[in-house]
Amino acid sequence: MTEIKAPDRMKKGAEFITMGCRLNIAETEAMKKLVPAESNVIVVNSCAVTNEAVRQTRQAIRRAKRGRPDANVIVTGCAAQIHTDMFSDMAEVDHVLGNREKLQAKSFTARDSAKVRVADIMRVTETTPHMATAFAEHSRAFVEVQNGCDHRCTFCIIPYGRGNSRSVPAGEVVEKVRELVDNGYQEVVLTGVDVTSYGHDLPGQPHFGLLVERILKLVPNLPRLRLSSLDGVEVDDRLFDLLTGEPRLMPHVHISLQSGDDMILKRMKRRHNRAQAIKLVERLKAKRPEIAIGADIIAGFPTETEEMHRNNVTIVKECQVVHGHIFPFSPREGTPAARMPQLDRSIIKQRAADVRAAVSQVASGWRASLIDSTQNMLVEKDGETGHAENFAKLKLAHKTDPGALVPVRITGQNNQNLIAEAI
Repeated sequence: MTEIKAPDRMKKGAEFITMGCRLNIAETEAMKKLVPAESNVIVVNSCAVTNEAVRQTRQAIRRAKRGRPDANVIVTGCAAQIHTDMFSDMAEVDHVLGNREKLQAKSFTARDSAKVRVADIMRVTETTPHMATAFAEHSRAFVEVQNGCDHRCTFCIIPYGRGNSRSVPAGEVVEKVRELVDNGYQEVVLTGVDVTSYGHDLPGQPHFGLLVERILKLVPNLPRLRLSSLDGVEVDDRLFDLLTGEPRLMPHVHISLQSGDDMILKRMKRRHNRAQAIKLVERLKAKRPEIAIGADIIAGFPTETEEMHRNNVTIVKECQVVHGHIFPFSPREGTPAARMPQLDRSIIKQRAADVRAAVSQVASGWRASLIDSTQNMLVEKDGETGHAENFAKLKLAHKTDPGALVPVRITGQNNQNLIAEAI
């Protein structure tokens, strides 16, 4: 769970707190253009992916109000969409906005007294009007190409916060990417709730791979294009060929894996099995060995046995996962998984630690293998940290220009960072 930029008691004007995913952070950037800078408001963009995320959102609201008691607190995002009454009942909250309403200027400028403005997200069919913009905190820019999800994994509440899948037309995406490159961004990340479902709602039903191909062709001066989490079963031949053969598409594939056990995958209502996930990684690395694999994995799913847990741990090595997002299972009210037989919280916590340890071991060996290699580093705004093409975290021995693409040699590692020297 990420919380960005907590309010400062001495600060005046509009403040923003962002919880959760990259899409939320990008949408906060869009909201910043809608909220008058001089407004005495705190906007909390909430997350609902787990119970802990909701708890942290409520905690952040209370902390924000204590810091600026005279400010109006506006709560929006997935938790506000799903648990509207919970947040409207909080004494600290002045207004609650849904995920559609948070991207409408009138939500922040209207003078009516309605505390709650939350529409039925399942009725929303239009694409996002804001075309999510660049992160202020990074040298990379994130472009939202899709929102919502048509799948109903048994553990996931997010479709009820985001609605059904809807895509941004390719021409608009290309224009946004071109604009960002013209403004000096060296790397663009395509993001969404379920990006590989892109296009089924558009004329001609273009697949995600075609969108990626068009961006690379029509914005030839874009140095680096990166993709957010992919559903492996939707990596078709076109996308596979781009991932393995296009040098401007970064060698970093993050897979929505969720589990390494076939029975648990069935109970999650996932569309892949263990063998398919392993085979995809093998095929990717056979054609482009430098590809670094990331994965989302849930530990302690209901009914998970010790043997199933071992499958969760061992798939980390079999898929060579070096960028792991490991989640201890948290039952979300309203999902089928919440009605399944639950494991003890202490067991779930230990199993999550086991999976994280497996990722740490694989990642440590991977980082060691990069020492003495040369990499291309995109420098962050602090002038000394950044990421290689494979998304390895790098730290420069000497500061350089923020936002620059710098060839470097890896000289060592310090915890999760690799130490780099500019060539």
